[in-house]
Amino acid sequence: MPFTLATWNINSVRLRAPLVARLMEEEAPDILCLQECKSPVEKLPLEVFAPLGYTHVVARGQKGYNGVAILSKLPLEDAGSVDFAGLDQARHVAARLENGVLLHNFYVPAGGDVPDREVNVKFGQKLDFLTGMRDFFRESRPERSILVGDLNIAPGEEDVWSHKQLLKIVSHTPFEVEHLGAAQEAGGWVDVTRAHIPEGKLYSWWSYRARDWDAADKGRRLDHLWATPDIAGAAADSRILRPVRGWEKPSDHVPVFARFDL
Repeated sequence: MPFTLATWNINSVRLRAPLVARLMEEEAPDILCLQECKSPVEKLPLEVFAPLGYTHVVARGQKGYNGVAILSKLPLEDAGSVDFAGLDQARHVAARLENGVLLHNFYVPAGGDVPDREVNVKFGQKLDFLTGMRDFFRESRPERSILVGDLNIAPGEEDVWSHKQLLKIVSHTPFEVEHLGAAQEAGGWVDVTRAHIPEGKLYSWWSYRARDWDAADKGRRLDHLWATPDIAGAAADSRILRPVRGWEKPSDHVPVFARFDL
């Protein structure tokens, strides 16, 4: 069963429903995973997406913050969610496709501005969340699974505009990269995007603070698409839709795509 999958931190799905609809119309992914929806599930603008073919939805939400949703043209069933680090926040949801593939959609905490858990509670929560992911995948090693989402970490030197200048900046500190790597190793996850695009700078996020984001190009690859080794070889056509950052009133993130033939 071939299908195209996309992940996108939308930064308010109700505010940017027209952008989601535009992506659906222009790119038509079979499955679209959204993060930072900032909406209770009952207030998601599903009436905008259903006419475009996205009639299957699995989501977790909360008012004004966080929130994850899986919008699909393909049938899927709710496979639950995990409250990593006991934060009581809508940051994870899972769904199972008819072919048995399990899809995880994550929104890892950003972690605040100071990379020190002793003075920044949010940074500690981020590390604890990643540790929870590691332990979860150690206890139940995934098979035939895909993990997507805004993981809020750019792990590689080529995943940031300046490795040296960002070493002490939250999202690229060695401590965060180590924690993300431990979660990835625990599940045996393959970074599909980098498997297909192994060399060169690659970003999925550009700060709102930079009006000349395109020219300055000070980006980070915070959004990821992983697969377990048993199905990673079935993935193809990985791409990051940079032009979406230039749409009117955009999210600061752009969609990440891959196609699977399972």
